Amino acid sequence: MQSISPEIIFRGKDAWEKALPQISKLTQSPLILGRSIRTYNLRNKILGDLKSQNLEVKSANLYFDCCYEDISRVKNIILKNNNDSVIAAGGGKVLDSGKFLAECLNIPCITIPLSASTCAGWTALSNIYTKNGQFIEDVALRSCPKVLIYDHKFIQTAPSRTLASGIADALAKWYESSITSSTIDDGLVQQAIQISRVLRDQLLIDGEKAFEGQFENNNSWQNTIEACGLTAGLVGGIGGEKCRTAAAHAIHNAITQIITPNKFFHGEIVGVGLLLQLRLEEMKNNNKLADQSIKQLLKLMKSLNLPTTIAQLGINVFENQNLDKIAEFTCRKKSEIHFLPFEISKQDIVEVITNFEQQKIKV
Repeated sequence: MQSISPEIIFRGKDAWEKALPQISKLTQSPLILGRSIRTYNLRNKILGDLKSQNLEVKSANLYFDCCYEDISRVKNIILKNNNDSVIAAGGGKVLDSGKFLAECLNIPCITIPLSASTCAGWTALSNIYTKNGQFIEDVALRSCPKVLIYDHKFIQTAPSRTLASGIADALAKWYESSITSSTIDDGLVQQAIQISRVLRDQLLIDGEKAFEGQFENNNSWQNTIEACGLTAGLVGGIGGEKCRTAAAHAIHNAITQIITPNKFFHGEIVGVGLLLQLRLEEMKNNNKLADQSIKQLLKLMKSLNLPTTIAQLGINVFENQNLDKIAEFTCRKKSEIHFLPFEISKQDIVEVITNFEQQKIKV
C-alpha cells in the first residue's frame, strides 16, 4: 500500500476561505491543535471562522515537540471532548502530532501549515521525538491527511528563517533520492527522482529571491513555498521511503541527540547533514561532483543565513564525546544511512565530521 497525497488540497491566497465549506461537511466537533505563541492569533482566527460555521470547536496546545507524552495527553482531551477530527495548525511537529493522533483515534486529520518549513502537512509519516527534542523514530501512517490547506496568507506570517529551513529540507529530496534510488527500475520511483531534480533546480533558481523578496506578485516566493510544502511531499508520496531520506536525515537524527540551549529547525540541521552526505559520497563513493555540489549549496545556504557546520548549531563535536554519540546514532541498525549504496561505518562518520568541522573551527 502506498499513500501518495492528501485526499483534498486547497492552495493559494484564499485557500482557507475556500476550504471552510468542505470542513463543515467533514466535521462537526473538531479539535484545533497548535503550539507556538507566535501562531496564536492565526489559530484564534481559524477557531473563530469555524465557530461561525456553527461547529463545536475545541483547542489544545502541545507542550513539547511531537512526543509520545504530548500525544497521550492530547488524545485524552479529544476523547473527553468527543472530537470527530483533528485540525493541526502550525509547523512540522504540530502537523506530525495531529496526523498521529488522528490515526490512533481513526478520525480525519486536516493539516494547515503555518510556515513553509517542511512538507509534513502532506505526508503519511510522523517523526517522533523525546520531550527534549531528541529523535526517536519515524512512524509510517496508513494515509495522508484528509485535507491539506496551504494558504499563502498564513505562510506569509511566518519568519523568513522558516522558509530558509524549508528550502534546505526540500533540497535534500534530490540529493538523497538520487543516490538511494538511482538503480531502482520502478517507473514511479524514477519519476519521483526526476520531480526531485526539477524541485532542486527551482529552489536553486528561486530560493534566494523568495527569501529576500516581497510576497505580493512574487512568483519566486510562491514557487518556493509550494516547492517546500507540497512538491517535496509529493516526491516521498510517489517514490516511497527511499525517496525521502538517506544520510542527510540520518545525520540530522543523530545531531538531535545532543541537547543544546538553542533550538534549531529541522531543515537547518538537515542542511548541515546534506553537506556531510556529499563529503561521504566524495570519500566513500569517489563522487567527483560532490565538491562542486557542496560549493553550489554553500553559496545558497549562506545567502539564506543557514548554518553550514555542526559548530554553528551550537555543538562542539570535540567535547563531551559528542562526535562518538553522533556517529553511533547515525550508524545504528535502523538508520537511513544504510539506504546509501555503499557501506558506512561509525569510523567513516567520525572521520568525515572531524575533517569537515576542523576546516571551520579551531579545536
